[in-house]
Amino acid sequence: MQHAINILERYWNFTSFRPFQEDIINAVIAGEDVMALMPTGGGKSLCFQIPALAKDGICIVVSPLIALMKNQVQALTDKGIKAIALTSGIHYKDLDTLLDNCIYGNYKFLYLSPERLEQELVQDRIRQMNVNLIAVDEAHCISQWGNDFRPSYKNIELLRQIKPNANCIALTASATPLVVKDITKELDFISPKIFKQSFARPNLAYMVFHEDDKYYKMESILKKQNAPSIIYVRNRKATVEISNQLAQQNISATYYHGGLSNTEKDNSLNNWLQNKKQVMVATNAFGMGIDKPDVKTVIHLNLPESIESYFQEAGRAGRNGKKAFAVILKNNSDEALIKNQFLDSLPTVDFVKLVYRKLCSYFQISYGEGIDSTHQFNFNQFCKTYKFNTLLCYNAVQFLDRTSVISLSKQFHRQTQVQFIISNASLFSYLKNNNHLSLVVKSILRTYGGIFDQEIKINTTLIADKASVNENIVLKVLAQLEKDEIISLNASKTDAEITFIVPREDEKTINVIASILKQQNKLKQEQVAAVLNYVKKDDLCKSIQLLNYFGEQDAKPCGICSVCITKKTTVVHDTKTIKNAIINLLENQDLSSRALNKQLPFSEKEINNMLQLLLEHHIITITKTNTYKLAHL
Repeated sequence: MQHAINILERYWNFTSFRPFQEDIINAVIAGEDVMALMPTGGGKSLCFQIPALAKDGICIVVSPLIALMKNQVQALTDKGIKAIALTSGIHYKDLDTLLDNCIYGNYKFLYLSPERLEQELVQDRIRQMNVNLIAVDEAHCISQWGNDFRPSYKNIELLRQIKPNANCIALTASATPLVVKDITKELDFISPKIFKQSFARPNLAYMVFHEDDKYYKMESILKKQNAPSIIYVRNRKATVEISNQLAQQNISATYYHGGLSNTEKDNSLNNWLQNKKQVMVATNAFGMGIDKPDVKTVIHLNLPESIESYFQEAGRAGRNGKKAFAVILKNNSDEALIKNQFLDSLPTVDFVKLVYRKLCSYFQISYGEGIDSTHQFNFNQFCKTYKFNTLLCYNAVQFLDRTSVISLSKQFHRQTQVQFIISNASLFSYLKNNNHLSLVVKSILRTYGGIFDQEIKINTTLIADKASVNENIVLKVLAQLEKDEIISLNASKTDAEITFIVPREDEKTINVIASILKQQNKLKQEQVAAVLNYVKKDDLCKSIQLLNYFGEQDAKPCGICSVCITKKTTVVHDTKTIKNAIINLLENQDLSSRALNKQLPFSEKEINNMLQLLLEHHIITITKTNTYKLAHL
């Protein structure tokens, strides 16, 4: 057995471990069942990767995140470590080969989703493997009280039964004490070693600002902190709009969301990672597995859906140990918005049943059939067809995905169907006069037989590779061929792919998971209440509030959050002085709250409170241009 520190130096070029890492690694190597709670960026992956490399055999890593699996496999492969990920879309024959490689090919890591454990082929092959460790990433997913609960994580029990002699390590960056207890119970830990690194981030200043004009404040922060930043927004459209808005203010920005093609995502990510763009504007689809230690600021323009998700997203700032900022910008409309998005849109059991039936009808799946069938899924078109509220329907579909009724792959697809509608001889005559199209056309003909006889779905990425051109060139050639009436072209775009995991049984299918839905709805209500409490409570250090949520009760004030700074700098001014100062300024001209804050020597909170008081007593009014004026003028 190799020594852990030697493995660390050989593959990662580090000469020492981070806090807690060495204790966790030694416990895992000793064969203990281990529960590791470490904040985002704390180096969780090394806690199972190094023990797996230290011992003979292969480590099975269970993870719900395809992107994270791919990133870790690529990182290991780049270091010369043999690793495989069983992602979606792998054909049976290829799956068979990959699993054989794990048995006979001296591979050290097998990454798979919990759903894969249901497959008999996977179970049979694992029985033949020399498994030295079971690693459960994002372990909170196994708990019904955990953020992003996935019932498919219960399948890990099968893995423990198949390989009873392999010890297990569960890892998470966000778990309350109740969730920790549930994880160890569900994973059948008899005498678990629990390592809990404090979630305190002394270099990270948690800020909550009440802002009427969030965008102005956002721009001010980014100009003041001219360093890599992330802005989290609620939807795809906002990522594009805010990125463009920042560019107009000479702040370089790019954007990222689940609807982009893989090429677009990679380009956007690389521009940001290489500091060609200062700001990444993204939905919460961005960040997991992204290692950029110099992020200075993470800004949430909307309230997060839970403290767990906020803690992970905010934790992407300041991983280099230097001072960084996690900022939430809120205003009076946010409470209604978060309740509308996350509470009013919680699907009932009856609504989930309705969506499931309509999905089956939409894809023409008969009763008792549909298992393992995969379909391109245009979600917006589906909602339009059945007149569903998009948010409510999305949450219903997400629930079906999490409970393994369906599998939803949220990625951009371009579905292109082509048929040549002229004869072979006429086509080659056409190409003589349009030689610049020949390479792509011949690549299509070599790849797809029968394309003169019927409409055939083609893979434009594959054609681009065969012709050694950019995919956009292929699309332009197809458009030209259609224009010249050489082909019939049916090109559509979808934003997801859906696979039915169980046969259609309508109500019976949903009744099995109805109790899970009710419990998850209750949990969501509690999570939203916790977020609202966090942003409203301005008399207790923000870091202490977060740590208390995760069960740390002895935390000390951080000294750098928005609450601590206010307490340090607070000079209580006489309300009469503030009132007179505001009235004196407004006697000369109408002013916005921003202008008043700039001109008056009082805190923003003092000024805003006095403006509210003056409005209530009808001493001032608000104009159509959102400025304040004296009521008697």
